[in-house]
Amino acid sequence: MSTLPLLPEANGDHVVAYRNGLPVTRADLLRDVRSIAATLPATEHVLNLCKDRYWFAASLLATISRNIKTYLPNTTAREYVASLQKSLPLAWRIGDHDDGNEDDLPYRNIASATHGANHGVFHAPSIPGNRPVLTIYTSGSTGKPQPHQKTFQRLHQNAAAEADVMWKLAGGECSVVGTVPSQHMYGLESTILLPMLCGGRLSSRIPFFPKDIAEALAETPPPRLLVTTPFHLRNLLDADIEIPPVAGVLSATAMLPSSLAIEAERRLNAPLAEIYGSTETGQIAFRRPVRHSDWIPYPGIHLDQAHGKTAAKGGHLEREYDLNDAVEITDSGTFHLLGRNSDIVNIAGKRSSLGYLSHILTGLPGVHDGVYFLPECDEPVRVTRLAAFVVAPQLTSSEILSALRKHVDPLFLPRPIIFVPSLPRNGTGKIPAEDLDKFIAAHHPR
Repeated sequence: MSTLPLLPEANGDHVVAYRNGLPVTRADLLRDVRSIAATLPATEHVLNLCKDRYWFAASLLATISRNIKTYLPNTTAREYVASLQKSLPLAWRIGDHDDGNEDDLPYRNIASATHGANHGVFHAPSIPGNRPVLTIYTSGSTGKPQPHQKTFQRLHQNAAAEADVMWKLAGGECSVVGTVPSQHMYGLESTILLPMLCGGRLSSRIPFFPKDIAEALAETPPPRLLVTTPFHLRNLLDADIEIPPVAGVLSATAMLPSSLAIEAERRLNAPLAEIYGSTETGQIAFRRPVRHSDWIPYPGIHLDQAHGKTAAKGGHLEREYDLNDAVEITDSGTFHLLGRNSDIVNIAGKRSSLGYLSHILTGLPGVHDGVYFLPECDEPVRVTRLAAFVVAPQLTSSEILSALRKHVDPLFLPRPIIFVPSLPRNGTGKIPAEDLDKFIAAHHPR
C-alpha cells in the first residue's frame, strides 16, 4: 500500500501560511495539528465548520492524522448541519468559534483547544493513499446536495494537477487569497490544497467585500494569486479602491463574461484563468478567456462522447466520470461548454441553456447581476416564456431587451424582466436551487 506524507518535506521555518498578516511556519502548523489531534473526540466523523481558513486546514490535517473522516456540508445553515450531524454515528462538529453548540449537539472549538498547548515536536506522518479522508457535498445549485468521497491520494493528485497550470500562469508559487469557502470543492482545491501541498502560502482570511479582499491581499507577500468568482470579481472592479498587485487571478463557479475578463486583466495587470470541474471530478480543464473561448483539459484528461453523454477520464481521475454539462469537443481535444444538462430549455423547437443565457445577461454593460429562470406554467399546451431577475439600477427593461437581441434568439428574450436589489448568492457566488425557488415564489407574479 503506497503512502503519502501529510505535508511535503520542508524546513521547519518555511512559511506556509499568513494569519492576520503574520507568518506561520511549517513547524508552527505541525504543532497546531498535533494539538488539535490530541484534543479531538473519539469519533469516526467530524463536520468541519471552521470559518478561518488556517484553522480549517490545520483541523483537516489533524483529522487525517487521526484517521477521522471529515464531512464538508455545502452550507453552514444550522438546521442543515444539525440534520447531517444526526445522520452520522457519533459525529462531532468542529469549529473555530464559540457559537457552535447552541442546539446541544456535540461540538469542539479547536482554536481554543490549541491555546497554550505544548505537545512537543510533531513529525508529519505518512498516510495511506487509498484512505478515504473526507466527504464533500455538491453546492445544491441544481438540486439536492449529493455527497462524494475523496481519498488522500486523490487530494494530492488534484492539487498537483492544478499547480501545474496555476503556478505557470502566475510565474511561480504564490500566496493564495480566496473569496470562496473552504468547504466548497473549488475553495478546498484552490485555497487549501494548492498552497498547502504544492509550495504556496495560505491566507487565513475569507474576504467577501472589495475592501476586505484588498486588505487580505495586502497582508500576504507577493507573488499573490486571487481565487475568486465572477460575482466577487465584478464587485471588486466596481469598487473605487486600490488593489494590491497580483500575479494571477483564478475564477470559477460560473462562466466569466468576456468583457469582465478583459477588464480584470487590464485593471489588475495580471493573467486571468477560468477552471472547469465539479465536486465529483475536481478541476479538469482551464482557459484564458481573453485569448481563447475553448477549454483545455488538464494533462492526461480526455473527454469521450457516446449515447448523448460526455465522460471524462485519465489524468488525476481514478475512474471515468459522466459530466453534467453539454459540451462540444473539437478536433484538437479542447471543448466548448454549452450549458448544464439540467438547465437546457426547449421553446418552440429551439434549445438553449439557462446558464448560457444568464452568462450573456450578466455580460451586458450596466448589468451588475442577473439570472434567467423558467416560470411554472399552469397551461401545459402554452409556449412558456423565460423570465429573468436583474440587478441593473441604471437600465430599463427595454434597454436590456434591446441589448439581448444582439446575442440571443427572440424566443429566449426574458419576459418579464424583474428588477431586484440583489440575488441570493452564497459564498461561492452560486444560487442554490432551493434558494432560487424561494426567491421566485417571493418576487415573480404567476
